[in-house]
Amino acid sequence: MPEASVNTIIIGGGLSGIYASYLLSRQNRTFMVLEARNRVGGRILCPEYRGFQADLGPSWYWPDIHPKMAALIAAFGLHGYRQYEEGISCFQYPDGTVRAVSGYATQPPSWRLAGGMMALVRKLLAEVPESSIRLNHPVCRIKREGAGATISVGELEGAPWMMFRAAHVILALPPRLAAASILFEPDLPPDLTQAMLRISTWMAGHAKFFAFYDEPFWRESGLSGEAFSQYGPLNEIHDGSNEGHPPYGLTGFVGLPAVQRTDRQRLIDAIKNQLAGIYGKEAGQPAALIYQDWTYERYTATEFDRPPLYAHPDYQPPAGRTSIWDGIIHFAGTETAWEHGGYLEGALGAAERAAGSL
Repeated sequence: MPEASVNTIIIGGGLSGIYASYLLSRQNRTFMVLEARNRVGGRILCPEYRGFQADLGPSWYWPDIHPKMAALIAAFGLHGYRQYEEGISCFQYPDGTVRAVSGYATQPPSWRLAGGMMALVRKLLAEVPESSIRLNHPVCRIKREGAGATISVGELEGAPWMMFRAAHVILALPPRLAAASILFEPDLPPDLTQAMLRISTWMAGHAKFFAFYDEPFWRESGLSGEAFSQYGPLNEIHDGSNEGHPPYGLTGFVGLPAVQRTDRQRLIDAIKNQLAGIYGKEAGQPAALIYQDWTYERYTATEFDRPPLYAHPDYQPPAGRTSIWDGIIHFAGTETAWEHGGYLEGALGAAERAAGSL
């Protein structure tokens, strides 16, 4: 028998799922968020160092073109600041040679959020009943029953740990992950399953690092901190510092494919060596360095996601469908957004669409 019956089950506790829960809470709807991880945030991950929250998932938003993000940040009294881009950029050639180049200022300007992107998730959570969030609850099966569905929590190969009954389900996780990890009964139409598997999961093939320093020595040398490289493990680096005070930091992406990222310590040592080669000896001796490889996060990536994405996909709802089973299941998650898919703005838009369709 199902453990509980609620109006809506939200599968996934990333930004889209938490925002959907916030919207339903404001409507006084009964709901439950089932998150497989032991934390909320999904691909928003902000480890703390000396009070600073370092973004190892999405780092930027663009107020000029992302009105939902800008409005939420303003409504919650959060503070954003411009990505530091003053000074000269660096380019590292395949032989390791470093040349100074003109800066590549982003257009429109990129902004970071004080407190990291988790600051927004925490503000949303503060408006949601704590009892409605269930961590360590991986959904393995969704079975249609009459005008609703039964949702099973557990592993596909074993008996479910518990079950929930709901009139509606919001799938607030990447479509590819849902198709690969959840058994749907009855089977989804083949064209829909294939469409879900074809939708690449943003960030799932990437790895990021964040190196912390007491002083922004690169700025004192006239450098912006921005660098692009064809040598070593890193291919893109930015100044990820706190706004105007310590700690300061360099952050960016590892360009190596996933199959070459299996030795974590060796990779971290190579990152430090490359930073020293670009910015000088001091850069190779950070006060701390954190590293996150999303490819090996089982609740983010599948084997299909191991090749990294080098261009932003044109995301949209799978097979053009925003809901299935006569409106029982609704797609959310940034990869299913009609606009700004793959961005935090898309996650908000998809959550609004799903919550507004119930």
